[in-house]
Parts: sequence; structure tokens; C-alpha cells
Amino acid sequence: MANLLRINLIEIPSSANGEIRYDLLARSIKEKNDKTPIIFANIGSTMLGAIDNINLIQNALSNLGIPRQDYFLHADAALSGMILPFVDNPNPFNFKDGIDSIAISGHKMIGMPIPCGIVLTRQRFLNAISKHIDYIDSLDHTISGSRNAHSVLMFWYAIQQYSLESWKKRIKHCLNLAECIERKLNCFNINTLRNRNSITVAFPKPSENVWKKHCLATTNNWSHLIALPHHQDINCFSSILSDIILDLTR
Repeated sequence: MANLLRINLIEIPSSANGEIRYDLLARSIKEKNDKTPIIFANIGSTMLGAIDNINLIQNALSNLGIPRQDYFLHADAALSGMILPFVDNPNPFNFKDGIDSIAISGHKMIGMPIPCGIVLTRQRFLNAISKHIDYIDSLDHTISGSRNAHSVLMFWYAIQQYSLESWKKRIKHCLNLAECIERKLNCFNINTLRNRNSITVAFPKPSENVWKKHCLATTNNWSHLIALPHHQDINCFSSILSDIILDLTR
């Protein structure tokens, strides 16, 4: 998106658990003398499932003397955006917590058959980019000037298949399964990393033969497994876990 808009992009290093380094974020903004920063917060990072603390980000900006109306806070909640609303003690992630927009994928937790997503933002930001199109007598606020209406319909249908209680049960199942995976690896003294309210279990990268055989997402020294609703129980991971354990303990 930054490339598309030709906006200067600054990457902020993360801490050991995958969260953004709040001190380095503040230092970077101060050094660049950026008075109107746009902050992309990870609400469930790709590899470690880390959730950036919205409150700490806002405190850092406040300490720099940047008024609330002068910065934009986006929440990238591709996966965790469909997890946090259904847990008992969610991390800050929504509009009440101070974000300005949030993006959620439809092909991840929701299980859409095609890649798609939804972006929610405050009405005033939408009004700023909307244009009236005379031949359809409607407002357009898309980047491309068009969108796939089938994915919108399928997205709506997928969400309607489950009640609030059903979503809570699905998420609880995934969290419990992630905990089982974590315990299984820990039993063999394999270090794991699982952030709070995350269904992502990260562990040391196994040999190339193993991570290629099972198509494990792997970067730097980490690989991970993600517990999803279609995984009925720990047995769904038996083959993968056996190879990982054998490889990392020999």
C-alpha cells in the first residue's frame, strides 16, 4: 500500500515475541520529525501471531506531543480480527480502543474459498475518498474503481452460517488445540512461542527436508503451526508433529 501511494515506508524492528518495539517506533518518529504518521499495527503477526499493544502505541505518540487527530492508526487483523471479538479477555484491537481502520481476511478464519478481505474505517475517512458515479448512481470508494461482488455475497453468507455462540465455540476450540500442540512440543523440551489469544504456535525451524515436506511457513529461525476450525483434534497434526519432534530432538 505504501508503494502504491508512494509514501515513505519505515520498518520498525520487533521484540522477541514479535510485537513492535515501541521505543524504536517513538525514536523513529522523533528523528524523522513526522508530525502526521500513519501507523500499521499488527493484530496477529504472520509468523508469531504477535499483537501490537494499541495503548502503548498511542502513549508513545502522546509523549511525542502528537495530537490524536494528527495520526492514523491502522490495525492489520487479517487472522486475529476473527479471534479477538470472541475471547473473554481480548487485547485492544477495535475502534473503541482507538484505531482508525481495520483489515480482516475472509479466506483465513472465516474459511472463504477465495482470497478476499474486508476493511472497516470511520465514516469521515470514507467520505474523503468517495466519488459519486453517475451511471450507477452510487458512491465509489474503492482503489480500483471496481470490486468483485461475488466475494461480498460469499463473505456475508459465510459469516451468517454461525451464531455468536458458535463463533465463540470455534475460537475456543482453536485456542485449546493450539495449547495442545504447544504442550506436545514442550514435552520433548522443544521451545515454543505462542502469544496471548493466538492460535499460532511457533517453534525452532526444523531441517529443510521437514519444513519442505510439510510446507511449513518458515522464516529466519522460526516455523509455525496454526490451529484452525477444520482441525478436529491433535491427531490432525500427528504426522507433522512426529517429524518435527524427531528432527529437533535427535
